Amino acid sequence: MSLRLRFVPLLLCLLALVSVAQAQKSDYPLAPAEEVHARGGLPNFLKKAQTPGAEIKIAYFGGSITAQAGWRPKTLAYFQKTYPSAKFSEINAAIGGTGSDLGVFRLQQDVLEKKPDLMFVEFATNDGGASPEQITRCMEGIVRQTWKAAPDCDICFVYTLTEAAVAPMLEGKYQRSASVMEKVAEHYNIPSIHMGMEVTKLAKEGKLVWKAPLPKTEAEKAALGDKFVFSADSVHPYPETGHELYLQAIVRSLGPIDAASTKPAPHELGAPLVADNYENAKLIPISEATLSAGFTKLDPAKDSMAKSFTRLRDLHRASKPGETITFKFKGTRAAIYDLVGPDCGQVIVTLDDKPAKIVPRFDSYCTYPRLATLVIGSDLPDTVHTVKIEIHPDQPDKAKILAERNNKIDKPERYDGTAIYPGAILLLGDLVK
Repeated sequence: MSLRLRFVPLLLCLLALVSVAQAQKSDYPLAPAEEVHARGGLPNFLKKAQTPGAEIKIAYFGGSITAQAGWRPKTLAYFQKTYPSAKFSEINAAIGGTGSDLGVFRLQQDVLEKKPDLMFVEFATNDGGASPEQITRCMEGIVRQTWKAAPDCDICFVYTLTEAAVAPMLEGKYQRSASVMEKVAEHYNIPSIHMGMEVTKLAKEGKLVWKAPLPKTEAEKAALGDKFVFSADSVHPYPETGHELYLQAIVRSLGPIDAASTKPAPHELGAPLVADNYENAKLIPISEATLSAGFTKLDPAKDSMAKSFTRLRDLHRASKPGETITFKFKGTRAAIYDLVGPDCGQVIVTLDDKPAKIVPRFDSYCTYPRLATLVIGSDLPDTVHTVKIEIHPDQPDKAKILAERNNKIDKPERYDGTAIYPGAILLLGDLVK
């Protein structure tokens, strides 16, 4: 993977955090902050972990904080050390900058088909700017999809913390996104762990430095005194410091969770918390739509884009104006799971008989490609809808767009184009042939 592509998770997470501070000002009732709510525990996972020779898969489903070489590999190593007679492996299903709104659609492909025994769900940070209604629909959809497909899989919600979201925690309340998720966890008796409680404690004591380089020399360590450096950007913890706090939060929480894990059994789904939850969310290969002749499927063995973005298993490319994607669906929401990048342009989106709209597939961050979603429509009537997406003949003013963030066109040939890179349809509903 190129150096530029390595920065995609960080950029996506920073994009997702833009509206977090405003979201925290909502009047949504915030839950009292506790490090762990054991609830029904993790009985199936813990029973299997104590079974000699058992092979156990742990899914880590979240954003860039989970994608880091931090609490994810640290907890996996802890479980292996604690239960040496079992064999542990991970399902790394973390994508930087994405929340539960994409997670609920990619769950089947990225997690469930790999048959996990335990799934950690970490979306509180990237859901920071989402509405409570959306968070509830998506998180409940994740739970219900999981227990329909894998009723023996235990689930644990985990919450991370950033400087932008810490204000409620300093007052003894969960941040808003975690407060919403707690209602879902309570409804389904799912344990939850807030990994940021010790972070908050240090911040209240004035001992936490949210954003700074790690001290390297003895002089730098002496100058820091008893203060603790959390991260380089106030979001992504250093593996050596912040992620160690996250690990220890999980280790401390396993005692109460173990005590609550009394009855191993398949999980049963009762009545939903909200009727319009996203349990029927689907990720459908883009090739199931009607693609015009100019689309080409990209081969990971030959194409660097397809190789770098393997989660888009059906990644296609078209570049000529007038190329189209068309499909019909019966349902309430549709989007395209795609890439945006330097050679991308803009598309004309037509939904039913509504006026067409022009949607850019290029923005001020597009100095390299990254995952994105093109929302076609949401909260639609549950009827049959017709979609047409067409490549617009004109390129957007890429130099002007990049200048919004002081980025510049380095090599004009990289930015010349009106390409689109669709990979899948994200659908609440069903395709209609």
